[in-house]
Amino acid sequence: RSPQIYGGTGACEISPPFTKEKLDECLNETKGMRFMGQRFVPDSYMFQQLVSPAVGMYVGNKSGDEKPFTMEMTDGGPARCFPRGLDVMAVLGSERAEDILIHEGDTAYEGMNTSYEKQLAMLRDEFDGFNITEWNRNLYWGWLYTLKALLKDFGDGYPPFMRTKAWADKELQTALASWTELRHDTILYAKQSYTPRLTAAPSPPPPGYVEPVPEFYLRLKALTNMTRNGLSEMGVLNESEKGKLKTLESVLGRLVEISGKEVEGKKLNDDDYAFIKNFGETINDTVKGAGKGKELTLVADVHTDMNTGKCLEEAVGYADMMLVAYSANGKIMIGAGPVFSYYEFKQPMSNRLTDEEWKDMLEARANEPARPEWIGSFTAFSN
Repeated sequence: RSPQIYGGTGACEISPPFTKEKLDECLNETKGMRFMGQRFVPDSYMFQQLVSPAVGMYVGNKSGDEKPFTMEMTDGGPARCFPRGLDVMAVLGSERAEDILIHEGDTAYEGMNTSYEKQLAMLRDEFDGFNITEWNRNLYWGWLYTLKALLKDFGDGYPPFMRTKAWADKELQTALASWTELRHDTILYAKQSYTPRLTAAPSPPPPGYVEPVPEFYLRLKALTNMTRNGLSEMGVLNESEKGKLKTLESVLGRLVEISGKEVEGKKLNDDDYAFIKNFGETINDTVKGAGKGKELTLVADVHTDMNTGKCLEEAVGYADMMLVAYSANGKIMIGAGPVFSYYEFKQPMSNRLTDEEWKDMLEARANEPARPEWIGSFTAFSN
């Protein structure tokens, strides 16, 4: 069974819209076995039902030094972060406690199908429905039941001083002080209520962007098609490999379409942005199983000079991150994406590098060759 009081277990965060159902979800997520857990107490349950998100968010107009005692600013907005002892007394039947809460702005909370007023009424109906036996199920409940006798209106037959607002306030203070003693004496056993963390609505992800080189993608698609057809005719492709190449062709076709729109200044649609968002996952599935072929760092000697006894090495290192400013939906955005790194250097012909040796050089850094000076036009890298 889900707990009825959130005791701070786990990182329960609630985002808009702030509803009672969100609180129920939070409580359900914290469901589990407690070894010698703290005990349910009705006043903590009352508190849980009278703080945000159960009561909604603050709709009053007081701020600064005049803001209600219960209201605090959260990432999700002004919320009822703190209950009050007066809440308990109001649930137990004190009209005077409710009047004070209204006067001090502590009831100005509303939300989707909820409000402080509705929650208070719900709790009053719930606790008014208990009979004497239920109220005296244990000493804790019985203590609260005893305090209820101080919170009623004293009518005819009682001394005049007991029919004044001042006396009602005195009785309210007595009940609150006695309740405080009860909480003090049971502090190790009574489950304390927590207000969940309220967060702002997550910002929508920024629109993605494709480097607009449609001709490149078109030629790469044709090359992929040529590869698939040629290898299929040779009978060296299984069905899985054919499928992956077909998927790559489809991906490249979408890149042609999207980059074409970008070049022509046309607006991308939701399907386009969804494709860009999932591009990495799609490509990863396409090359899954390629193993070593996915390694980015590699080296190849492409020429040998017999005069110096050296060879020319061309190498690719770790990916760099590039930032570009681009226009999307009328806004200037900053896009980030990986780009190749390139190295060209001489190496003794007697020690031509393997991919593993090249990777070791990059990791060691000490013997890493200098990168071309001309890349300084688009990088912040310096040799």
